[in-house]
Amino acid sequence: MQKEQNEFEMKVNIRVTPPGPKAKEIVSSDEKYLATSTKSIPMVGKRAKGVYVEDVDDNVFIDFAAGIGVLNMGHVHPYITEKVKEQLDRMWHFAGTDFYYKEQVDAARAIEDMMPGAFSKKIFFTNSGTESNEAALKFAKVSTRKQQFISFIGGFHGRTQGSLSFTASKGIQKKYLFPTMPGVEHVPFPNPYRNPFGIDGYEHPEELSNAAIEFIEKYTLNMYMPPENVAAFVVEPIQGEGGYIVPPMDFHKKLRKLADDNNILIIMDEVQAGFGRTGKFLASEHFGVAPQITSLAKAIANGIPMGAVVIDSKLDFPEPGLHSNTYGGNLIASVSCKATIEAMKKEGVIENAAKRGKHLRKRLEELQEKFDFIGDVRGIGLMQAVDFVKDRKTKEPAVKLRNEIEMNAFKSGIILLGTGESGIRLIPPLIITDAQIDEGMEVFEKGIKKSL
Repeated sequence: MQKEQNEFEMKVNIRVTPPGPKAKEIVSSDEKYLATSTKSIPMVGKRAKGVYVEDVDDNVFIDFAAGIGVLNMGHVHPYITEKVKEQLDRMWHFAGTDFYYKEQVDAARAIEDMMPGAFSKKIFFTNSGTESNEAALKFAKVSTRKQQFISFIGGFHGRTQGSLSFTASKGIQKKYLFPTMPGVEHVPFPNPYRNPFGIDGYEHPEELSNAAIEFIEKYTLNMYMPPENVAAFVVEPIQGEGGYIVPPMDFHKKLRKLADDNNILIIMDEVQAGFGRTGKFLASEHFGVAPQITSLAKAIANGIPMGAVVIDSKLDFPEPGLHSNTYGGNLIASVSCKATIEAMKKEGVIENAAKRGKHLRKRLEELQEKFDFIGDVRGIGLMQAVDFVKDRKTKEPAVKLRNEIEMNAFKSGIILLGTGESGIRLIPPLIITDAQIDEGMEVFEKGIKKSL
């Protein structure tokens, strides 16, 4: 009997050393027809289910990348798939910024119900994280009538020209692209592991937070960017592409106080950290803050392209025409978004992320004890990273080693992605079990040993 479309053995099984012959053929065609982007490993997916992916050569991998933090409910989730298929038979697209339909309202209500903050909210739907941040800066500019912004070194907020002006995680992201949007200044993020203040942020977190806030207040706002000009701080609760950097727990409250004291908004970029990944719906909830503007995307519709900006209703545009788009709140995406949130609630995956995150952290710290080139283990919930170094004292990044480990781990059967200069992020679907985490860590360790 022929196998069903997504039926395959749900465990790591490498039959042919990847990339196999079929994968190599597709990679070659990809290089011929598709523009250069950010591909790092020659993983060629064919089908997937839950936390596993089968490639075109019938190898089965465990997925600790989740489509770059997108597939929080796992691959081909049955309930979400069912709802999307139902909508495909009714209506695909109807331009929700110009016309009306219930599905977009339902998705907005579902998001609003999950958001922290005791104030009324409105939502603008987009198609991606970078587009969400582009919309966010418009809401900030229009509502404050101010034109400048402060962002953070190490932050990532997208690659379109407006959001790119906030991005500062890797030089290549801006190479040859000057000028971006003017009016953006960058300040140090309180990175506990590596920071320009020379403070051990793990030993002295409050001192590090104070140093970062003092820099903004004493130098940036006082000397060359008066608060009367600044519309918003643009910040991630936990830096994503910059290395999965978790700031001291008091930092965001102190930043919010500084912002409030100077009539400056906070745009919180939750594109990668939000939607349950850290064990709360928004990562900013760990820090006790509810931003006036929140950017969302990635996991919002479990793989259907979608983004959103959630704003304090008071910040809404005063008149039509200041912003719009064509595909935002698309019917298929809206249905998938609502179904994703419903499945998250029913299956308790946010709580699972908190519990499984502790187990994953324990396994990563065990690896750190075994290998002295693992300099740091950091993260919250199922948003974890390991940082590879040449020397634990100097913390010099071991970039080549990180790249070799990422590739050898892939060849062993685990899908991973780098982060920062020398880190690897571990962001499996939130439905993962302890047993699957153990399976993944065994494969990860195998990849590390192959790189020695």
